Amino acid sequence: MARTGQGQAAAETAGSKIQGQAAETIAVKGGESFVGTDDPVISGDGEGPARKVLLQDFHLEVETVTVRRFAEFVDATGHVTESERFGMSAVFAPLLKDQGMVTGGVVNTPWWTRIDGASWKHPEGPGSSIEERLDHPVTQVSWNDATAFAAWVGGRLPTEAEWEHAARGGNRCRRFPWGDDEPTDENIFCNIWQGEFPRHNTLADGYFGTAPARSFQPTETGFYNLAGNVWEWSGDAFKVRSLSKAAKLRNEQAKKSADKVLKGGSFLCHKSYCYRYRIAARMGLSADSAGSNTGFRVAYDRLPS
Repeated sequence: MARTGQGQAAAETAGSKIQGQAAETIAVKGGESFVGTDDPVISGDGEGPARKVLLQDFHLEVETVTVRRFAEFVDATGHVTESERFGMSAVFAPLLKDQGMVTGGVVNTPWWTRIDGASWKHPEGPGSSIEERLDHPVTQVSWNDATAFAAWVGGRLPTEAEWEHAARGGNRCRRFPWGDDEPTDENIFCNIWQGEFPRHNTLADGYFGTAPARSFQPTETGFYNLAGNVWEWSGDAFKVRSLSKAAKLRNEQAKKSADKVLKGGSFLCHKSYCYRYRIAARMGLSADSAGSNTGFRVAYDRLPS
């Protein structure tokens, strides 16, 4: 759900002093790599064509930032998230225990609803709690919130190319972080929707909403949940590299709303609806947006001493 207003103020809350600590990271070797694909599935998202890039070595945290860790950041800095500033956020309606809270769906996606009081500590609004999901990815955080946290621990958000490079395990072609095997209700690799979206979730993977940040089998190099669970903010502005009229219109809108790239898909993705848990898949949202399925992980040029 796009919002505008106080992004810069939110991003500066943490200040420049490094107070937090890096979590467990994996050193990723840079070099010649690529981003995107020459076999796009959702062309309008700008998945292709593949582009060569040259990456420096970097470190990337093995998991997304958890609720527990984000709470430590808030306690230490007094950071007020944009959802709290705006007084509302976007919630996946079926997560609500009280369906009477639904205020009306978003156009073309009626399963999303605006909930007053929804924030990182009340993900589904008043009455919801984080106490039993402290080890889950923090959600309801904007790009500006994520950037502020990353600065607090001496890091930054990964670029789209870095994220893909880490997900592929280097400069090699694969559709998913685990390889090319398609996830199904029987062949489970990650937390995505099973069944018929959005009417019925079989819960074959054990989760209706988010799963713990360290769940499912990690990649060969040790990263958890690079596909599914929550979308992950990257440091890049969203742009579709195409000369088509549709791409031009999308880029104009993206520039106007300061859209940023998100990677990895979420627990709401399904091949029939949102086939975006592929490595090359991407999505653009305004920097002040937040929702039930949006989180982040932190990258570092070098680890803080």
